[in-house]
Amino acid sequence: MAYNVLIVDDSKLARMAVAKGLNTLRPGWTRVEATNADEALALAKQTAVDIALLDFNMPGRDGLSLAADIRELNPNIVVALISANVQQEILDRTAQVGGLFLAKPLTEAALDTFLLAAEARLNASKP
Repeated sequence: MAYNVLIVDDSKLARMAVAKGLNTLRPGWTRVEATNADEALALAKQTAVDIALLDFNMPGRDGLSLAADIRELNPNIVVALISANVQQEILDRTAQVGGLFLAKPLTEAALDTFLLAAEARLNASKP
């Protein structure tokens, strides 16, 4: 089954890297991209998003704040927070919003592991 993926990062290079991995691993999936939390939230309101890959450090609101807002729109969305800032506080806060943490630089193997888990979770939530 194909899913819709939201990629949010203020760095164009980081968005391109995630998109490249996604295109390689799941070429039939649709992706939408945003450069900040406000843009991402607007996209999530317009588009049915199944999976969100969110940068932690962005201008304005951070990825964890965005994750909470997106979950209010779609409680079944699978969220990953992507950051080079691997601190226990951020890992704990990611878990509190029901997200998974992926370290930057994001490897294709780590992305694939996350996507497999996301697929399993989404398939399990279907009636």
